[in-house]
Amino acid sequence: MNVAAPPVATALQSFLAFDFGLQRTGVAYASRLLGQAQPQGTVKAAGDARWPLIAQHIERWQPDALVVGVPYHPDGARHENTDRAQKFARQLQGRFGLPVFEVDERYSTTEARAAGATDVDAASACVILDQFLRNLAP
Repeated sequence: MNVAAPPVATALQSFLAFDFGLQRTGVAYASRLLGQAQPQGTVKAAGDARWPLIAQHIERWQPDALVVGVPYHPDGARHENTDRAQKFARQLQGRFGLPVFEVDERYSTTEARAAGATDVDAASACVILDQFLRNLAP
């Protein structure tokens, strides 16, 4: 798992991003060709019940890599959900064998709400994925 997109990420063309939550996980898809993330709904399940639903998204979109938003306090300090999101990222990598990148997701929900999103979780996943795409080398 990588915190920043390394040079090897330049070969990757499509991405599925997750805004992890204990009860709801937003999903977004983007490709380099599209250049902008598109919301793909929210997985409304907790624990092991979420995995078959996530597998359906991965099967449908066939991404080259996965992106997970990792929350931090505004000052950059870690908290309980930081650890939970990182555990989720490790589980994604272990279950699906795809590269997983972590993105600092501070303020993604605020941005999604400010944009008037009806599905805030999926819109937050878009914010996370768009941020990741901006940091990829061309």
